[in-house]
Amino acid sequence: MPLNRREMLGGLGTLALGGWVGVSAQDARAQGGETAAAGKDYALPPLPYAPDGLEPHIDGQTMTLHHDKHHQAYVDGLNKALAALEAARKSGADADLAKVPGLTQEVAFHGSGHVLHTIFWNNMKPGGSEPTGSIASQASRDFGGIPGLQAQFSAAAKAVRGSGWGVLAWEPLGKQLIVLAAHQHQNETMFGCTPLLVLDVWEHAYYLKYQNKRADYVKAFWNVVNWEDVAQRLDAAKRFGA
Repeated sequence: MPLNRREMLGGLGTLALGGWVGVSAQDARAQGGETAAAGKDYALPPLPYAPDGLEPHIDGQTMTLHHDKHHQAYVDGLNKALAALEAARKSGADADLAKVPGLTQEVAFHGSGHVLHTIFWNNMKPGGSEPTGSIASQASRDFGGIPGLQAQFSAAAKAVRGSGWGVLAWEPLGKQLIVLAAHQHQNETMFGCTPLLVLDVWEHAYYLKYQNKRADYVKAFWNVVNWEDVAQRLDAAKRFGA
């Protein structure tokens, strides 16, 4: 039996879009994923803190616009593309099936945007936290410690050309942490990787406060990282073999 769009969030909550795997069960619950009727549209998850909760590092106005407008647009775009694909399948007409390649690209773009933003909100918390436990030990093995991880992640995020993301991911074949610099939401990724820590470096994520000083924004991000969330994602990825 084919999976409906909500069932794709079951178990680890995996959603494979544009090469990414990994919306956690916590993220799925935030979207109503455990109780939604089959085929129900994706929904914008609430922020897990007040919009101004990350100040002074990320301002409330940016968070409100970013979450309520930009993330909502990716949710809407994903639902629209999936509905259009369903209509094309039901029609079966050549003219409608010819739309499938473009719609598939829309699913990858908007779906990956939805996945990454959902992770991004939960990757942060007011006041941040200290990396301990599994993420600290794995970072020591793969990067020589948290400072090495932060240095490589920051360099990747600052160097993204145009719009994209810095991503710390679990790579299951090598059983290691890797850093990626994703273009847009879905390009220059690695299939099968589970994103654990992500930083949005599209200009809408920082321009109101930092203007063109992306490096200052990247530096400020480390003050609000929710390392407990990152560790939970790492443990889940290892446990489920994602």
